[in-house]
Amino acid sequence: MQSTRTRVRALALLLMFWGLATTAWAQRPAVEEAEVAVNGISRKGQRLLVQLDSKVVEKAWAAYLKETAGGAVKGPSLLPTTKAQAGKGIYTVDKASLDSISSNPLRIVSKVEATKGGTAVWWSLDMGNAYLGQKETPKEWARAEAMLQQFARNLYRQDVQLQVADAEKVVLNTQAKADQVVREANEIQTRIAKNQQKKLELEAALVANAQELEQLKKEAEDNLKLQAANKKEIENMRHAVELVKAKLDKIK
Repeated sequence: MQSTRTRVRALALLLMFWGLATTAWAQRPAVEEAEVAVNGISRKGQRLLVQLDSKVVEKAWAAYLKETAGGAVKGPSLLPTTKAQAGKGIYTVDKASLDSISSNPLRIVSKVEATKGGTAVWWSLDMGNAYLGQKETPKEWARAEAMLQQFARNLYRQDVQLQVADAEKVVLNTQAKADQVVREANEIQTRIAKNQQKKLELEAALVANAQELEQLKKEAEDNLKLQAANKKEIENMRHAVELVKAKLDKIK
């Protein structure tokens, strides 16, 4: 009963998280212009919030930069521990190739950090002749915005896929347990049938036993009568012998 309640509760939470994720996925993630200090230097760039765990987002962001930027990505999860501690959540690419934004090599400085509103993903793009800005470089801004939004959509899609996989595992486990219950029910019915057959056999044996007992009692009574008859016959024979002896005694 407890395990059933646990599965129901897990499915309810799963559906709730599913609704949150799909809602966030359906909406276009908002990108805002924000100024962030990285290693003591304040830079202007783009930021969006992702409603997922910061560790998951940070790992995905490092992979996303490595896949799309085409340069050497430096960051906590890609460097030795001592260097990672110094730049927690900070990822940079010195010569990034993002043709969808600019034909010139870009320097990317980015930061992923957990906030009260979600996980913030921020990046600043140095295009060599200008920094990315909503007013200064509107075309590049829109393209970079689309990249960030695509990153968020990919994350939400992956999250939903994980939830689907988890839900399918719950369904499979629940089905397996339900099948086990059916098998146990079948086994119980088989044992009941065997028990009923054994009961019939025992009842038949009791009837046979009672009949055998009556026969034994009759045989015992007949035996007693036979013993009495034999005793009487023996006494008669002894009496006859005595009569014969008496006749012999009279012969002189």
